[in-house]
Amino acid sequence: MDIFDRIEASTGGPIGQYRDRVEGYFAFPKLEGELGPHMTFNGQEVLNWSLNNYLGLANHPEIRKVDAEAAAKWGMAYPMGSRMLSGHTALHEQLERELAEFEHKEAAFEFNFGYQGIVSTIDSLLCRHDVIVFDAEAHACLLDGKRLHQGKSFSFRHNDIESCEKKLKVACKVAEEQGGGVLLITEGVYGMTGALGILDQIAALKKKYKFRILIDDAHGFGLMGPTGRGTSEHFGVMDDIDIYIGAYAKSMATIGGFVASEKRIIDYLKYNMRSQMYAKSLPMPIVEGCLKRLEIIRGEEGDRLRKKCWEVTNRLHKGFRDLGFEIGPAEACVAPVHIMGGANQAANMALDLRENYKIFCSIVTYPVIPEGMVIFRIISTAAHTIEDVDYTLNAFKEIREKLNAGVYDKEMKDVRIK
Repeated sequence: MDIFDRIEASTGGPIGQYRDRVEGYFAFPKLEGELGPHMTFNGQEVLNWSLNNYLGLANHPEIRKVDAEAAAKWGMAYPMGSRMLSGHTALHEQLERELAEFEHKEAAFEFNFGYQGIVSTIDSLLCRHDVIVFDAEAHACLLDGKRLHQGKSFSFRHNDIESCEKKLKVACKVAEEQGGGVLLITEGVYGMTGALGILDQIAALKKKYKFRILIDDAHGFGLMGPTGRGTSEHFGVMDDIDIYIGAYAKSMATIGGFVASEKRIIDYLKYNMRSQMYAKSLPMPIVEGCLKRLEIIRGEEGDRLRKKCWEVTNRLHKGFRDLGFEIGPAEACVAPVHIMGGANQAANMALDLRENYKIFCSIVTYPVIPEGMVIFRIISTAAHTIEDVDYTLNAFKEIREKLNAGVYDKEMKDVRIK
């Protein structure tokens, strides 16, 4: 059968099967205007809870100034080529030194894209004799990295230390028989649920088993811990994390990421990561902009912004729980409001929120989260105000009353896109 014919005849996948009804509104929505809590959607201003701009740096005046000056100075082309061949500069090296120092590691290496970098890190680190142990709800980039691995892998139940130890014990035995090692892959913060990984419990297993720990801390870097060094700092296990991966796309509000570890490991990755060897280096304005972002994160302004973000987060979390909404074990700056009535009910609620209350938040469903779950994903940022929080909670109070009255149980209306 022709590939194109097969695709045309398919349902389009778990999300794509609904594309005729959702595109432009629930999927691929256009949020326009200056990035922040108040943007334009579908022709009207909305209160926006869908940006991973945790520290509000996307439109921080100092950041905007540096970004603009760097773009004017360098343009977006320089440097051209991959880092290994012609895309390497002193500023790239400086950013890596400062990131390594910030994470208390010997060395660091930048990624042009966080997702690709994580996939390539896992692929480069392992041989077929090695064994992976991973959380069953790990992010797609971690799973894609695992899929490239030609050896064995074992998943443990999400954030379940007993399941983790059971699989780790088996993995260590298999690795020993094969002459390989064990890499345990987990996350610092689970970005869809706001749950923290069990890093302290996993790190404690190093006293009983021989393995290395890799964490994807995309949602923890810059935000978690007393000084923003991430979830490993929050749990006091920075020295136990062998490979730390941070992203620029969240707290730094730009593109890229980095891996930090022992110098011998970073030296190896620099010469073996296909996603970096065969792709263009990060443009200089992004590198220079990240240096300024890291400066802010490390300083008093970073402390102030983290405090503000947590004030918004704590008030939101308490408010949702007081209203009787289920947000699970959320501890980080994401509130996953669980919708028990399924996707149709959630779509009607979202329509009401967007069109009548002027509140924009994303609906998330399978395969991004486990099958059968539907959530509204509410992301707190330092750019939000307490007034934004209170307005949102009052709206959800009315939403709860309508939900209990069965208002949202009818068939979903056709979405009107302006």
